[in-house]
Amino acid sequence: MNASLNFSSNAEVVLRKRYVEKNAHGEVIENPEQLLRRVSKAIAATERRYGMEKVEVKKVEEQFFRAMADLEFMPNSPTLMNAGKELGQLSACFVIPVEDSMESIFDAIKATAMVHKTGGGTGFSFSRLRPANSVVKSTGGVASGPVSFMKVFDSATQAVKQGGTRRGANMGILRIDHPDIFDFIRCKGSEGDISNFNISVAVTDEFMEKMMKGEDYALIDPLTQSVFKKVSSRDVFNLVAECAHKNGEPGVVFIDKINTGNPTPHLGKIESTNPCGEQPLLPFESCNLGSINLARMITEENGSFAIDWEKLERTTRLAVRFLDNVIDANKFPIPQIRSKTLKTRKIGLGIMGWATLLGYLLIPYESADAIELAKEVMEFIHLRAQEESVKLAKERGVFPAWKGSSWEERGIRIRNATITTIAPTGTISIIAGPTSSGIEPNFALCYFRNVLDGEKLLEVDPAFEYIARKKGFYSEALMKEIASGKSLQEMPKIPEEIKRCFKTALEIAPFWHIKMQAAFQEHTDNAVSKTINLPNSATVDDIKEAYQLAYKLGCKGITVYRDGSRSVQVLTVEKEQQKKETAVVPQESAHQVAYPKPRNEVIVGTTTKVMTGCGNLYITINQDEEGCLFEVFTQMGKAGGCAASQLEAIGRLISLALRGGIDIKVIVEQLKSIRCPSPSWANGKKIFSCADAIARVLEKRAFDQKQILKPDIPVRTEPQEKVRVTPKKGLRNIVGVCPECGFALRHQEGCMVCDACGYSKC
Repeated sequence: MNASLNFSSNAEVVLRKRYVEKNAHGEVIENPEQLLRRVSKAIAATERRYGMEKVEVKKVEEQFFRAMADLEFMPNSPTLMNAGKELGQLSACFVIPVEDSMESIFDAIKATAMVHKTGGGTGFSFSRLRPANSVVKSTGGVASGPVSFMKVFDSATQAVKQGGTRRGANMGILRIDHPDIFDFIRCKGSEGDISNFNISVAVTDEFMEKMMKGEDYALIDPLTQSVFKKVSSRDVFNLVAECAHKNGEPGVVFIDKINTGNPTPHLGKIESTNPCGEQPLLPFESCNLGSINLARMITEENGSFAIDWEKLERTTRLAVRFLDNVIDANKFPIPQIRSKTLKTRKIGLGIMGWATLLGYLLIPYESADAIELAKEVMEFIHLRAQEESVKLAKERGVFPAWKGSSWEERGIRIRNATITTIAPTGTISIIAGPTSSGIEPNFALCYFRNVLDGEKLLEVDPAFEYIARKKGFYSEALMKEIASGKSLQEMPKIPEEIKRCFKTALEIAPFWHIKMQAAFQEHTDNAVSKTINLPNSATVDDIKEAYQLAYKLGCKGITVYRDGSRSVQVLTVEKEQQKKETAVVPQESAHQVAYPKPRNEVIVGTTTKVMTGCGNLYITINQDEEGCLFEVFTQMGKAGGCAASQLEAIGRLISLALRGGIDIKVIVEQLKSIRCPSPSWANGKKIFSCADAIARVLEKRAFDQKQILKPDIPVRTEPQEKVRVTPKKGLRNIVGVCPECGFALRHQEGCMVCDACGYSKC
């Protein structure tokens, strides 16, 4: 059956690469239409268990299909990937409990591995673990503490993350009154530490009140519930802000505000959220997310746009039915998750395309009109979604834990304990696009996306393109100029009204970012994923003010990101230095790369012999005059031909990475556990391939260096003098380079997102 699909070229690339079904050889065996048919059929099929006739089920299936094909609604990625397939795990969000026992900790690690294997993300509260150096009575030893065990979870994630269709992502949360809070706040201070976790501090109302008064507060031992000691609330608050100023972490969750909105307090307190913070959950709960594309909820008359409220209502009601069906269609990774999820039947309906909608309506993001419209739109969605959940309860029954819930207190019989969530929509907004992500402003109005075989496609925000054509200033040359990094605000020929309506994320004051988050939170059951973008010049005091404003306005959490704060981000240099010190790259490139450090005529190193399945491999690692690992050479016995050339290529690329300042842990991660048909054993360890052998020797050498050098001298793998530059103003907020296509990664909604190919890592 042929159907009209509205996918852009880039959306089709992302779907083929990440979502469509493939056979055992990795070959694509379905097209985008078949993908949507597969998902629609699987989700609609659950209607049969509630007595719907086959012909009616078919109608519902077609409605689900058209909502996705017309880019009006998209479920979360696991549903698109797995619905109708053997794996069948459809949820994005999970919270796994961690109790204060070795058995619970490693049961949680096992559960986490099962979730990550199926494409989900996990959140944990480590607040129940006794502090480091506490006496363990059963063994007479001392406890490792929450941060130590977080590293164990991080290593487990690293080991299994490539087993599923997405990389595993975690959230680690610790209460502000835990004795190890200082270590926790600092635990991601070095780039690359605990890299598979986002972290957030669970801040209580009591702490905020004491902080605003300048009073001390008590740290409480979770094991004994006794006061560990009292500390300055402002000192701790300052430390959180200082670390967030440095690299964006930790985030903050207002845990008492979250529990005020907990609909099932009789089941327990909420202690953690999913990896991006927008979905607070009880232990072992999961949640199914989906988003309405507001850019498609408009009507045009005589060249002016307005919200199509009737269409928005219709889409909202259909989306609630879809998400409730997902719960029944789901194949949960472990029995405890199935039990807890079915008990509360939480769903999370949100939005994307907010900035694009504002563009069509010519309403500036940073305006009172935008704030009021945000409240109006989200209240409308929330009320219609609640009405639909009440309707489903009449057809199917209330959620099993309804008795004793806040819904029972209010006398409302409803199908789902929570209904609305505003989640990150990085990849699904590409699929449903072009449209803006979540409730974020556009990071850029025009940019280049990688399409096929290096071909770049100019993509323009649809609202901006429409207005530019309507106002008569559209040209491909202008769009390319903006895509190259020039800000619209610097273009004198653009009307001032248009400049005000199309500011990008870093051109909008942080105050408006927070007000927008709070406006949407007002009518959202769960929480709101939003990055509060700050300029590089922002101070620690600016971040503290942001935290206090978010708290006062009723946000359930806040994540700040100061532009340029990640050490892997390319740093700005003066224009007069740029030509002398950096390589020239094409204008459409979103990042520029420094030259590697030059080689001295004589340097020293060591050679390690490793027995591999292909013969003896000799690995030489040299270091520069400062003791930094610098270059790698390899030799395989008498090997020649392809084997020798491949080994030489690996050595050259590793050397280039080391001389260019790439963290050795990143290099090891890429090479370790690569397999070949002829593994071997060396020193009691399995060697999977030559690449794996090189990784292990690099790792050992880096460890040895830490033992040899003085404690106050860090082991560096980067050159002493390194020149980095950022893209121009329109393409800032860069946090690294995409590992799949080489484009710039930017920080958004708690994730690293590549707009060129759709890669994301939360």
